[in-house]
Amino acid sequence: MSALHLKARVETRHLDLTVDVESGGVLAVLGPNGAGKSTLLNLVAGLLRPDTGRIAVGDRVLTDTAAGVDVPPHRRSVALLAQEALLFPHLTAAANVAFAPRSTGTRRRQAHREAMRWLEAVDATEFAQRRPRELSGGQAQRVAIARALAARPHLLMLDEPMSALDVTAAPAIRSLLRRILREQGRTALVVTHDPLDVLALADRVAVIDGGSVVETGSVREVLTRPRSAFAARIAGVNLVAGTVTADGLDTGSGPVHGIVDESCRPGDRAVAVFPPAAVAVYSDEPHGSPRNSFRVTVADLEARGATVLVRAAGTGLAAEITAAAVAALALEPGASVWFVVKAAEIGIHRST
Repeated sequence: MSALHLKARVETRHLDLTVDVESGGVLAVLGPNGAGKSTLLNLVAGLLRPDTGRIAVGDRVLTDTAAGVDVPPHRRSVALLAQEALLFPHLTAAANVAFAPRSTGTRRRQAHREAMRWLEAVDATEFAQRRPRELSGGQAQRVAIARALAARPHLLMLDEPMSALDVTAAPAIRSLLRRILREQGRTALVVTHDPLDVLALADRVAVIDGGSVVETGSVREVLTRPRSAFAARIAGVNLVAGTVTADGLDTGSGPVHGIVDESCRPGDRAVAVFPPAAVAVYSDEPHGSPRNSFRVTVADLEARGATVLVRAAGTGLAAEITAAAVAALALEPGASVWFVVKAAEIGIHRST
């Protein structure tokens, strides 16, 4: 497989991206709507030309605005698997998959053999003679995966591959993609909002926000020590940004005390990270040390089995407490309360 190296600017979309994926690596791309994730895929696929930039897969340059290089989409050896299967409705599953090698000049009989081999790889040979209207969502996505692989791409791109599937089909497709990516050592970009996709498929994560990469790292690092608000939401933890001081973090609205990572130095930009389960909720501010107190207004309550997630308005903070505690505090949207966290529960990490 081939590595991906991209550096591109698109002025009209306020986008300035640098993205690298090692050969055989799987990079999960996260970010809020409108951050630039789809633009990234379109740049690599050749569906959008940057104002300035260079894109290479392995030793093959696909785009180089300075040198005037712009390889057309069908010659890039890049496959894009979209949210919808997008199969040709008039062709059988086997013919859909055979279309990929046929489009590169492979003879019909050989293309059919390759199609059946890839359908077998995705456990879909029994659907070979069915047309798309005869397939369920999960079955159609299996065929779409086989078609993408039959094109023998140097880079596989997945755009929210499970979002259009029902809850029964998604786990099976996720498991299938994990097996294909891991066993075949394929280089891939995975755009997703689902942390399960990140955990199952990727080895590294890039968070895009406002048209630029704001955080990169291993899956473990980003989900356990996020440095961006979006990564924190994906990981299900609270995040407060500020500047490192001698004994914690200055957030601009008050200090936060916690366990400061040894890589942090006073004056560094950093984030305090802590789980909702570490947050206690009080009607009145408690006193004692070492504690961190945040005055918040309740935005909404979400039942989570035996516990309730209490979200604060405006701050992005959340507390996970028992239903009994919610009743005792008479919590409801609009209530003013204190979120309190022990310093030992907060990790302070350097941010980019």
